[in-house]
Amino acid sequence: MAELLFREMVKGREDYQVGSAGVGALPGQPASKHTADLLQKAGIDAAGFRSRPLTREMMREATHVFAMSEQHLRVMDYDFPDLMDRAYLVTEFAADDEIRGEDVVDPIGMGLRAYEETRDMLLSSLPSVLAYIEQTTQPKTNAEPDT
Repeated sequence: MAELLFREMVKGREDYQVGSAGVGALPGQPASKHTADLLQKAGIDAAGFRSRPLTREMMREATHVFAMSEQHLRVMDYDFPDLMDRAYLVTEFAADDEIRGEDVVDPIGMGLRAYEETRDMLLSSLPSVLAYIEQTTQPKTNAEPDT
């Protein structure tokens, strides 16, 4: 859900590559029915989404990695301690004091309300994630150096 919501936020921007992976994900799983339904109501198609496990190569290639929970960050730190300088909790920069620093609810196995809560936390957090990325990423330039 986070990947597809963030993709929608940066739609049309060629300076962004968005992907997602899970610290315990099974490869090839589609988005859950509740996720697909909620995203469809927002005009976002989840049909092509497939889960994949997080790898060292993904971590190495990413400029920023956002985890849904502190537990995910701990697993990442165990697996990739040398790459944690790019890892953050997705709610770490949230403007809403009530969710800043909180884990995003994992709705798997729960009802629609849990998925709506997850969506709402992400919608509250992702604009701040985008702002943080914008502030901490050096723009690429094709300009020739001054001589």
